[in-house]
Amino acid sequence: MYAEERQQAMARLVTERRRLSVAALAEEYAVTTETVRRDLSVLERAGLVRRVHGGAVPASALASVESELDERAATNTAAKERIAAAAVGQLPPDGSTVIIDAGSTTARMASAIPPDLRLSAYTHAVPVAARLLFLPRVDLHLLPGRVRHTTQAAVGAETVSALELLRADVVFLGTNGLDTEHGLSTPDSDEAATKRAIVAAARRVVVLSDSSKIGAASPIRFAQLDAVDCLVTDDGIEPDVRRDLEAIGIEVVVA
Repeated sequence: MYAEERQQAMARLVTERRRLSVAALAEEYAVTTETVRRDLSVLERAGLVRRVHGGAVPASALASVESELDERAATNTAAKERIAAAAVGQLPPDGSTVIIDAGSTTARMASAIPPDLRLSAYTHAVPVAARLLFLPRVDLHLLPGRVRHTTQAAVGAETVSALELLRADVVFLGTNGLDTEHGLSTPDSDEAATKRAIVAAARRVVVLSDSSKIGAASPIRFAQLDAVDCLVTDDGIEPDVRRDLEAIGIEVVVA
């Protein structure tokens, strides 16, 4: 078994059993305890397990992600799970290029990508990268930049410059607000600049947003609604709002 295969198997086993000791993992995979410790260090850096005294536990909430993102991830969870599952239907064909934005729903979608789909995937979000890391056919590219604590996503001039060089078949985009007048918006100027660059890099823009954000407006607009090709949301969307969005050419997928 190659090291990458063993590490992937370890991550799955820790998730299934909730806690495993270094000795138990060494016996399970017929390797030394030092090898297990190195493997666990790799998995912890990827955000897939959390090391504890003598072993490891699952990093189901990604321990490196601070409370702001944890709180968002714990809000409207059932709707976000449905949206993530439905968004998989918007993935491009085998061999395509995607950009996945930061966000609790986009991270869930990354977890749902089929393991047999071959993609070149770019992201500036640490939680998204952690979920893509062990998909065997995903060629993962982590974009540079300063990582914000609140979103665990790289932002700034480096991130924007890297995005300006890209062209993606589909981007999967999160938003704090979606309003028919104000467009797509977010509270932070650096996040807005990064999202603006993601939109500019896209042939097709798919927005993932639970219905609580529809009609909401954050201070900084990063895209007009005519930049959006598809909105994946939940059944809380108001019928008249859905009609308005479809009237301007947005495909609305209700999960």
